[in-house]
Amino acid sequence: MDRGRRILACVAAIAVISFVPVASGEVFFEERFDDGWEERWVKSDWKKEENMAGDWIHTAGNWSGNPNDKGIQTTPDYRFFAISAQFPEFSNKNKTLVIQYSVKHEQYLDCGGGYIKLLSGDIDQKTFGGETKYSIMFGPDICGTNMKTVHAILNRRKRNYRIRKDVTCETDQLTHIYSFIIRPDNTYSILIDNKQTESGSLETDWLILPPRKIKDPNAKKPEDWDDREYIPDPEDEKPEGYDDIPEEIPDPDATKPEDWIDEEDGKWTAPTIPNPDYRGPWKPRRIRNRDYKGKWSAPVIDNPEFKEDPNLYVFPNLKYVGFELWQVKSGSIFDNILICDDPEYALKVAEETWGKYKDVCCMAL
Repeated sequence: MDRGRRILACVAAIAVISFVPVASGEVFFEERFDDGWEERWVKSDWKKEENMAGDWIHTAGNWSGNPNDKGIQTTPDYRFFAISAQFPEFSNKNKTLVIQYSVKHEQYLDCGGGYIKLLSGDIDQKTFGGETKYSIMFGPDICGTNMKTVHAILNRRKRNYRIRKDVTCETDQLTHIYSFIIRPDNTYSILIDNKQTESGSLETDWLILPPRKIKDPNAKKPEDWDDREYIPDPEDEKPEGYDDIPEEIPDPDATKPEDWIDEEDGKWTAPTIPNPDYRGPWKPRRIRNRDYKGKWSAPVIDNPEFKEDPNLYVFPNLKYVGFELWQVKSGSIFDNILICDDPEYALKVAEETWGKYKDVCCMAL
């Protein structure tokens, strides 16, 4: 792979990427994990005192379409992992924001995260961990058979908001590339392997804003509103003798045992069985109600608390990118991180990396 394509400058031992024009856009951060990657990334001491901090190794893994294309891999098992890199602070106001990276769960991940985080403002990279506030969290998370999801979490007003849709992640042992595109018109797209798997509106797919419409809290059901779809038939009458039908009757096939002695065993009576003619307590049949008006619901009105936010997509102080994960079984390899404002360039990067050098094999489990 031609590493000359990587637009990356190392300044003060961190990844400092100048706003380099690419086509009509800008690259804010791009990392292919070439030699010297450790100078650009800071490994956190989170969980170190508890001997639960994992490490990162530089490798292409056990199988790869290009053995010279290395990423960083989690190790050992049953650990917390945290690592981050800094870039020049920027705002995506009036820009499309693209977050893209690749991950390969070479270990056949059974329970653990594979997501990436973007953080704003200043943080202590040496203590970066699960409690560190973030702006965007995106990517796969797997645990057992029930959780195989792509997270897309946005932070607003110090609160995290999850996407309301279920987006399923890949669960095999091959490399996959995940892309999250946020646009200035408050729309978004999620792509897996360059194919759009979800899209929509930030307003409707995250509960960041109050709903535009609500049911009128002051509305009351009219007194004459009949919401009974079926009613008892007023003309149906209980059959004569219905209540005289017993629930059980003596078993007509039962016979008195030959060794039964009334003087010793008492008077013999046949055991009872359910009466096939018994139909339970009588109820009149039900008929459709001619006055039925349907299920009543309050009318919908404009929500007085709703206020449109054209800047819902904006993150004004993005400054760090990182991985903060828990994995029962380690071995995930992360690579080809890209943060830019040009989806076409992101597509090109994906094709030049994941698309050109797809994994050649994998372990069958």
